[in-house]
Amino acid sequence: MYPHINEPTQRISPKATTMWKITNSIGHGVTLLILAILLYVDHTFSWIGWIGWILYVLTGLIFISAIYSIWIEPAILQRTWRYEVDDEHVQLKHGAFTQTNTLIPMTKVEYVTTNQGPFLRKFGLYDIIIGTVTSSHNIPALPADEALALRAKIAHLAKIKELD
Repeated sequence: MYPHINEPTQRISPKATTMWKITNSIGHGVTLLILAILLYVDHTFSWIGWIGWILYVLTGLIFISAIYSIWIEPAILQRTWRYEVDDEHVQLKHGAFTQTNTLIPMTKVEYVTTNQGPFLRKFGLYDIIIGTVTSSHNIPALPADEALALRAKIAHLAKIKELD
């Protein structure tokens, strides 16, 4: 009655974990630095007592969040991300606690782009963004040659005309 769709098998780059650890470390480091400055100002100028307690609680929560975001989350993301592209659709699967399975018909693909920021460039990786009329979908951290070939393949299968 319904055709069987195989699970996606393609994985994102293992370099993604290192890149995500670095970017998450920078973000949490800046946040902890700002909280440290606020705690210093709190002690120097003797702000109202409850402000110091809130700053300590926020520092503890950010520290716990940093442990998860730097050491646990990148490995989970890299281990659970899968994608597959065939003649009929693009299939995305990710998530450890809440699994998301996305099936994008090739007839609905409006555009496909590659994105590379400074950290992605350092590791030779690209993100691919696949756009439809109502939303866009991201395949993160693919090696450069694989990402550019995949972008061309999706564009060809979706019959997107490239503008030079």
